[in-house]
Amino acid sequence: MPNHFISMWDIEFEEIMRIILLTDEIKNGFIDVEGALEGYTLGMIFEKPSTRTRVSFEVAMYQLGGEAIYLPTSTLQLSRGESLKDTAKVLSRYLDILMARVYRHETLIELAEYSDIPVINGLSDREHPVQIISDLYTIYEHLGRIRDIKIAFIGDGSNNVAYSLAIAAAKLGVELDIASPKNYWIEENERKKLEELAQKNGGRLRYLVDPVEAVVDADVIYTDTFVSMGMEDERVERLKNFIPKYQVTMELLDRASKDVVFMHCLPAHRGEEVLDEVIDSEYSIVYDQAENRLHTQKTLMLYLLDML
Repeated sequence: MPNHFISMWDIEFEEIMRIILLTDEIKNGFIDVEGALEGYTLGMIFEKPSTRTRVSFEVAMYQLGGEAIYLPTSTLQLSRGESLKDTAKVLSRYLDILMARVYRHETLIELAEYSDIPVINGLSDREHPVQIISDLYTIYEHLGRIRDIKIAFIGDGSNNVAYSLAIAAAKLGVELDIASPKNYWIEENERKKLEELAQKNGGRLRYLVDPVEAVVDADVIYTDTFVSMGMEDERVERLKNFIPKYQVTMELLDRASKDVVFMHCLPAHRGEEVLDEVIDSEYSIVYDQAENRLHTQKTLMLYLLDML
């Protein structure tokens, strides 16, 4: 595994499975990691607001015996024009590991280029890999397996969560159907690349328009907000394009596998991409999904620091 974790493209099948299995052992107390990062410091750069990403990383570092420093960009010299190169070089002298939650994916690439410490993508406009690692573990925890399952993602097929999920599914050989209006699909060359990779690994990736077709025999139904951060100006148009066709309802769940689980990376906009009857139902595992950010964050940091 490389020193940085910027994209799901950075991690191979064997490494994904290793992180999932290690997370399970850490969460259930079979591997003692208490104090493993004593004396280590995590820096957390935030351009965007956060609940789960900030708290899960901060608590994970605290429980591992280390320290976490919250660094909103408004408090850094980045806000006054200091270069990413200089910021990365200086922070590398103070910190042991860096996580950044940014608007532009290119920001992370540049931070990683000039950092002498591991850099983790805490979210960008292109990908959300730490979310997907946690999601994969949550699926494993509930279904007992990762392969031989079908996932249906309903909503914006080109957003950061959908894209990272598509990469992971293609690498793992998972069957994934993404239901979205065509103008919210990823661009054709990238789509074909992922479809071919999925087929090579024994899976299947399809971009569909019909959410009902997508959920047939699905073990997991996943959705995300229709209006991601930074897209607020598109809100009216997006809601018009997605509601009601792409809302996750109990009627949609009834068309899936009888043991289907519902996932959402949160925050949820109840009444938009999902109805209360679904997110509050026995099918919903969204809070387990959120909790597992804590456990996978521990594993990921230990892994990047060569502690596992």
